[in-house]
Amino acid sequence: MLYHVQMDVRVPHDVDPARFEQLKADEKSRAQALQRDGTWRHLWRVTGRYANISIFDVPDHDALHAILSSLPLYPFMDIVVTPLARHPSAID
Repeated sequence: MLYHVQMDVRVPHDVDPARFEQLKADEKSRAQALQRDGTWRHLWRVTGRYANISIFDVPDHDALHAILSSLPLYPFMDIVVTPLARHPSAID
């Protein structure tokens, strides 16, 4: 199943900068691994915000939840998930 996922990162001002830098490095590594295996199909930055719009390809809602909740920055994210269905006018 394909999912459109918007992730807005909201980091509290009192987070230790060194800890935050490590979390960002861990997040990048995890995101790249998921992209390499085809799970995280597309990843776009939202201009002017600490946010992204992504497309995930996973078996079901539970699998997506497991992936999202395993992300290092998950505790700081506001996430909106939209399941996608093929459009009848799509040519590919």
